[in-house]
Amino acid sequence: MADIIRLLPDAIANQIAAGEVVQRPSSVVKELLENAVDAGSTAVKIILKDAGRTLIQVIDNGCGMSTTDARMSFERHATSKIRYSEDLFAIRTMGFRGEALASVAAVAQVEMRTRRYADEVGVHLMVEASKVQLQEPCQTASGTSIAVKNLFFNVPARRQFLKSDTVELRHILDEFQHIAIANPDVQFSLYHNDNEISHLLPGNLRQRLVGVFGAQYNNRLVPVGEETDVLKVRGFVGKPEFAKKSRGEQLFFVNGRFIKSNYLNHAVMNAYESLISKEVFPFYALFIEIDPSNIDVNVHPTKQEIKFEDERLVYNFLRVTVRHALGKYGAMPALDFEQEGTFNLPPFPAPLAAGKVTQAEGVPRRVEAAPWEKIRNEHNRENWESLYAVIGNGEGGTLEQQPLTLSGNWGEEEQEGEGALPPGTGQKSVKPPYQLHGTYILSPIKSGFLLIDQQAAHERIAYERYLSQFESGQGASQRLLFPKTLEYPPQDALMLERILPELNKFGFDIQVFGNDTFILHGVPAELADQCEERQLIEMLLEQYKAGTVLKLDLADNLARSMARSTSTRRGQLLTEVEMQSLIDRLFACEMPYMSPFGRKCFLTFSFDELDQQFLK
Repeated sequence: MADIIRLLPDAIANQIAAGEVVQRPSSVVKELLENAVDAGSTAVKIILKDAGRTLIQVIDNGCGMSTTDARMSFERHATSKIRYSEDLFAIRTMGFRGEALASVAAVAQVEMRTRRYADEVGVHLMVEASKVQLQEPCQTASGTSIAVKNLFFNVPARRQFLKSDTVELRHILDEFQHIAIANPDVQFSLYHNDNEISHLLPGNLRQRLVGVFGAQYNNRLVPVGEETDVLKVRGFVGKPEFAKKSRGEQLFFVNGRFIKSNYLNHAVMNAYESLISKEVFPFYALFIEIDPSNIDVNVHPTKQEIKFEDERLVYNFLRVTVRHALGKYGAMPALDFEQEGTFNLPPFPAPLAAGKVTQAEGVPRRVEAAPWEKIRNEHNRENWESLYAVIGNGEGGTLEQQPLTLSGNWGEEEQEGEGALPPGTGQKSVKPPYQLHGTYILSPIKSGFLLIDQQAAHERIAYERYLSQFESGQGASQRLLFPKTLEYPPQDALMLERILPELNKFGFDIQVFGNDTFILHGVPAELADQCEERQLIEMLLEQYKAGTVLKLDLADNLARSMARSTSTRRGQLLTEVEMQSLIDRLFACEMPYMSPFGRKCFLTFSFDELDQQFLK
């Protein structure tokens, strides 16, 4: 029997290696930028066309290469970063595996021009599918220029799996930001289809973060800095009140290299415990400096995973450092040790109506923090009534639940058509709905009761309303007295500009001003008093990003985002009228059973089911 094991040709081996290193255009950008930084560049320019599909060009003013080095750089496992196996545990450069250029050249057409400062002429190389097509002397500026054209031209199966230009460009911007933040002393500029997307001048870390994420971040940053003999942590974390719904702006760097680590993320989130809710994520850009011999960066070809020799030490030091920074700069809640587990409230308000809300003699002024903050901030009359409905009128200061005196508007008979209950729930009840823990609405019906999730129900109502507005293009807008200028990071600005025509159909009036800046002239009428306009649009963008992962169409994604951003939240107290309105509008929906995010809007409990539970 003939031998069947053979060595693969270099072209095929390089394509296999490229499958790990070059997954999309952003992978090429990352590898080329890391090489530019390792070359000692002080200025780097990136030029893109069609989100990197057609062209990715990186121009630097680094040390350049000789003719021999330029040719060798396209060979597999050819590197200037390491020579011996021991060097793997003393790495301080970004690249070291010697696979990047060989992998890129295996799946693209690559053109390189490079010259060392001391040389009179440089070298011009053209490589296509791992084969050198041209090598000749040339006149060029000192440094290196590498142009990657027609990525995956010889691997059509890989090319067809690329996403839209907007998505691919966002991935490129992520990689660009990681390198730019890690090297604030280097000037970076980024161009896409002849438009300048970003221009970052050299500066310190705070200036670089503000340049990347926008001027509004300057007041959101809390500096972090602690040092021991083993490791050093520096950087910035975000103030708790500016936490967002997505994880996008959470960055770790170890010895200047961007990494991903759920373990270290848990340490930071632990430091924010009791400061933010579990549904939001704080900003952080943290740099860990540690002896290279105590880490292993050779875990994955992308070099974004690292193993620490003592993970627990890093975890605890990071958590304590962030916690200390938050406390030092006033981000931690103040404690009043003179209080005995209660909240010291101002005097009770005057009775809301004669014979209704009264303060019982001897009843202490105590109330849960969350409802009290809502009442104090919003001065909501109905919330006062809901809160003080628990005050009894008996002797001795006991708290008893007051009977609800407001009458409901449910008819004796089951309605048909708009507002009808779903099949099998029986007739509507004359008794009013009741709110449980600011989260659920209990509504009696003839056969038992409904338990409604108020947030899921409101999301369903809002989702169908926004879809209808999108289809008609007639969302009511309320003009602002004075237009507002909004500035966003490049990737958010690109996304907002893309969805702007559709977003304006919902009642927004936003115009592009240029340089990642927009002018807000109006907002949807029903949202005018809900929250600050900038915060509303930021929430919308965060929800929209989550929807792009689900590959939803634009209208559906925007309607979901609007519904999630504007819906009634858990813990929000509702009046009886508001609860009844929510119930009526829910059962007028085309699909009242499920929220647009897959959560049930209500559960039905019959008396028979309850009897069975008590008999067990």
